[in-house]
Amino acid sequence: MIKLLFTLLFICSTAMWSQAQSYYTSPDDSMYRVVKTDGNILIGKLLQNDAREILLRTEDGREIYIPQHVIKRLEPLSGERRSVAGEYTGEDRFSTRYFITTNGLPIKKGEHYVQWNLFGPDFQFALADDLGVGLMTSWLGTPLIGTIKKSWKLNEEAQFAIGGLVGTGSWISPDWGGALPFATVSLGDRQRNIAFSAGYGAIWNDGVTTGRALVSVAGMVKLSSRLSLVFDSFIMPPAPSELVTYTYQEFVIDPVTGVGSYQTRRDSYLQTRPGFALLIPGIRWHQSEGKAIQFGFSGIITDDGSFPVPMVMWYRNLN
Repeated sequence: MIKLLFTLLFICSTAMWSQAQSYYTSPDDSMYRVVKTDGNILIGKLLQNDAREILLRTEDGREIYIPQHVIKRLEPLSGERRSVAGEYTGEDRFSTRYFITTNGLPIKKGEHYVQWNLFGPDFQFALADDLGVGLMTSWLGTPLIGTIKKSWKLNEEAQFAIGGLVGTGSWISPDWGGALPFATVSLGDRQRNIAFSAGYGAIWNDGVTTGRALVSVAGMVKLSSRLSLVFDSFIMPPAPSELVTYTYQEFVIDPVTGVGSYQTRRDSYLQTRPGFALLIPGIRWHQSEGKAIQFGFSGIITDDGSFPVPMVMWYRNLN
């Protein structure tokens, strides 16, 4: 009887040990990205996943237990999420934006964020997976500009978007306003992409409206989980000169009679419309999930020369 009991205990313990071993062994070599509630990110092979905790083996061989209550998101990774250096990086939540312009990548519903910069805030709200609206202004509340963008996925590597900006001088200059409808075609994904944009900027003030065509080439590439290279541009090509004629009233005194009267005068001048370009290479440092800081080493190029304009921007999630 004792031998039988020992035999049964041995069989049961062996079975339990075998079950535990199979429980800790991942069925495949898939890698997972663990986003913790404190913003930190871990990447590795999932060895265990139960109601209490997970066991993760990182790429450097460490095995880490992570309690379920500190895990914000657990998502599988694929080879496409590797950086150019071969490191798993995950998606860049702010990859639909560069410095000034945007691309055709669709925004994801609920991924609201704010872009703080030296001039003022820029709030962006994702109403749907392919529709976003925003509001930007300066620290003085002028101008006040609303934005909208609608995206379409053309195929796995190409996107198209149309959108617009409409603004006013608000409380400082309510008679001043402007609009910029645009279209964008982009190639790539949320790790590396390039975008080509074109639009028409119009400004009106005191009943007079002027406008110019605008183009842009921009792109980004994520080098690691913490660092991205970003390039943006804002180009206004030169336009042909225009002869402008205007009339005005001038008070003239007749030298013979000494009587004065208003007379209509007409004058003309040649209005030149030179080109303008803003080129912005820079870097984006991903501090944690939903938090990044961006530095731009921009330069403004005009017919009169060029000069640098530093840029600093902070990205923060709003949810």
